[in-house]
Amino acid sequence: MHKNYLGQMNNFEPKPIHFDFDGEERAAVLIIYTGGTLGMSYNSEGALVPSGFDHILSKLPVLEELKLRLSVISFDPPIDSSNIRIEQWGDIANIIKAQYTNFDGIVVLHGTDTMAYSASALSFMLEGLNKPVIFTGAQLPIGLPRSDARENFIGALEIASDYKNGIPIISEVCIFFNNILIRGNRAKKVESNHFDAFESENYPVLAEAGISIDYNYSALKKHKGDSSLIVKTAMDDAIIILKLFPGINRKTISAMLDTDHIKGVVLESYGSGNVPHERWFLDLLAQATANGKIILNISQCLGGRVIQGKYQTSSALEKIGVIGGSDLTIEAATTKLMYALANHHNLKDIKSWLSTDISGELT
Repeated sequence: MHKNYLGQMNNFEPKPIHFDFDGEERAAVLIIYTGGTLGMSYNSEGALVPSGFDHILSKLPVLEELKLRLSVISFDPPIDSSNIRIEQWGDIANIIKAQYTNFDGIVVLHGTDTMAYSASALSFMLEGLNKPVIFTGAQLPIGLPRSDARENFIGALEIASDYKNGIPIISEVCIFFNNILIRGNRAKKVESNHFDAFESENYPVLAEAGISIDYNYSALKKHKGDSSLIVKTAMDDAIIILKLFPGINRKTISAMLDTDHIKGVVLESYGSGNVPHERWFLDLLAQATANGKIILNISQCLGGRVIQGKYQTSSALEKIGVIGGSDLTIEAATTKLMYALANHHNLKDIKSWLSTDISGELT
């Protein structure tokens, strides 16, 4: 049975812990600590395990120099990001909703493995967002000498508190990592052994941090001061990802598409949206759409976009009702489909919403 998740904190408002530093405070930033490598430490068996936020704070005395009022809400216990669940996206969104007016910006400390999924999900859940929500983490724990955690965390705090003429420079969900700022629903983790873990192939970098932070103002989401935050945490997990490969057979695809409880399919096609032109394959897709299933076509390529009909092998998809996903990442496509199925109950509305740029996720 599929689940329509609403988040766990609808009736629970966790209280932030405040850290007071001496001197003038130029901004207030909320830190939501979910866990991840940044705050991990080694146990007696030599394995990395999540630690509390106090461990992070003890490694960063420089925080006092930022002149920020910092407050922290920690997941208890902290979690490895490979264990992140849909409910916890709702938890993060509901924390932001409860604390939104109390802070100038929010930093979410999160593991890297699923960070792009979480940032994408939050970009849809936080409708009308007009403050910075900056995800960051690390490839190495903050206690190690060569850790990237310090620069990532401090840079995220600076961006979350950066205002110009009383208006936040960033008004969207982003990822700050290895000195670059990326739109959250455009990000993809591409590296596990180096510090440059995230890329944005189909959209420009929003900022680069060197001696100063240089913002790419033309690429930023425009601030709308009159917008109000509306948080919708419902997500429907009745979806699958169907990644094509040469030799994929009829029985495999039929087993996936014929599953009764599945409502949506993210189809990872070749190149600019191409699929096998065999009749049995197209018939299976046609039968699925005729049965009310939503099929969202995105490319396996890191760069480029789906253009259904550019080649003969993709032209048939339009006729059978497959939705072209343009340049959506797999992370944005997955979370957008979950959100659409949970919050729109008419097939026409779902298809229209998936084809529309909601929060800068598609071109």
